[in-house]
Amino acid sequence: MSTTDDMITVALGKGRLAKKAMGLFDKIGLGVEEIHDPDTRKLIFTNEKEHIRYFLSKGPDVPTYVEYGSADIGIVGEDTILEENRNIYEVMDLGFGKCRMCIAGPESARKLLDSSHFIRVATKYPRIAKNYFYNQKHQTVEIIKLNGSIELAPIVGLSEVICDIVETGSTLRENGLVVLEEVVPLSARVVVNQVSMKMKNARITAIIDQLQQLVQNDYV
Repeated sequence: MSTTDDMITVALGKGRLAKKAMGLFDKIGLGVEEIHDPDTRKLIFTNEKEHIRYFLSKGPDVPTYVEYGSADIGIVGEDTILEENRNIYEVMDLGFGKCRMCIAGPESARKLLDSSHFIRVATKYPRIAKNYFYNQKHQTVEIIKLNGSIELAPIVGLSEVICDIVETGSTLRENGLVVLEEVVPLSARVVVNQVSMKMKNARITAIIDQLQQLVQNDYV
């Protein structure tokens, strides 16, 4: 049983990732049944007995909540961590939500991916794209920020290639695009507020240890 001064707050990115994460918390005895109710309008879900509470937010906001201490722990995709670049501890790979950040485009664009060509890159992830092209490939590019339907950009001539998450590649194939280069593998991660890791170290470490046991035993 926890004391009243060590309530742990967990921020979850909405969607499949949150459902999968809550399945893990259920298995280690820290779940909240109400969070699984699709009709609930509650924003915060608390397990009073175990002194832990959860809230759902948009994925890109999770690192912000964690950095500023509104959440002690966050569960979020590695793509969001890299793009948001917040001052938080990344402590664990949960092993699910696996996909890749890739450079994709028509096969004809492959020859443009060297340092001698100036190209345009459409993406929802400008920080990741800029770091990849500028710091790893040393290629000068123009980054064009879009908010959705990234595959459309090379089809209508907005960009030569895109930088986007690829899971199965079916959307790319349906639009005549292919993966040209892999930027980084992605999966769901656990992040922790830096102050919380010091002030609530025992509780947070215990939770992480329990989650690691599940992952190691392939319960994800």
